[in-house]
Amino acid sequence: MIQSVQYSMNLLQDEARQLVQKGVVSRHQPIYVLCQYIPAREWAGIECVLEDHDFLLRDRIGDLLGREDWEND
Repeated sequence: MIQSVQYSMNLLQDEARQLVQKGVVSRHQPIYVLCQYIPAREWAGIECVLEDHDFLLRDRIGDLLGREDWEND
């Protein structure tokens, strides 16, 4: 039996942050773009997590990531 991942807000933010850092997605794209990179069977759980934290699929990925601290080179 295949076990599905139990998504939390932190896990979803980490996944999104990794995709942004790799340049796969932009902070300016809507959250629903992430569905291309996360298995479809996980989306019901992800939508519940987003809803619990007052996010909509049309909100920007940058809103999901929140504030990020940058180190000076």
